[in-house]
Amino acid sequence: MTKPVIIGVGGPVGSGKTTLLEDITKDLAKDYQIAVITNDIYTKVDEEYMKEHSVLPDDMIMGIETGGCPHTAIREDASMNLAAIDELEKRNPNLDLIFVESGGDNLAATFSPDLVDFSIYIIGVPEGEKIPRKAGQGMIKSDLFIINKTDLAPYVGADLDRMKSDTEKFRDDDSFIFTDLRKGEHVKKVEDWIKKNCLLVDVK
Repeated sequence: MTKPVIIGVGGPVGSGKTTLLEDITKDLAKDYQIAVITNDIYTKVDEEYMKEHSVLPDDMIMGIETGGCPHTAIREDASMNLAAIDELEKRNPNLDLIFVESGGDNLAATFSPDLVDFSIYIIGVPEGEKIPRKAGQGMIKSDLFIINKTDLAPYVGADLDRMKSDTEKFRDDDSFIFTDLRKGEHVKKVEDWIKKNCLLVDVK
């Protein structure tokens, strides 16, 4: 029995983490056994959302209430998430992928290497054109960086070209993606990145 690949998904509240998981698991679940762990501070809102909208079986979606500081549960003390991973592996010994969605966190939040094999960090354009310029640890240290909600750029005065050039100062072209998840734009690029880099599958 091989161990599943664990992928962390982090980013501020409202950036699109849960929507991303809903979208990519819809397609990836056709070929892979997948589970999702959500982290919320004092509720299980994201777990409930995923169970209502995701194609995954309910028993492959687990919610964790982290309390206080959500970044602690993915970095300094990942014990709750590690226990959830163990439980999901018992429920389905054939799992290929487990996604761990962090609670809404700040730009410095990163995943412990003891918890995940790869990490994705996502921000939304409305959070500010300057976000990539600030180069927080979440953006720099993640394996894939996603800038979501590109459709809203004209309404918030954000220059996508400037965001791209700022991002290119600390990331290679193949390690960041612009998306509009509401319209499904470039979701396949994210899926292909996961297949190629995390599952080591040839992508045409």
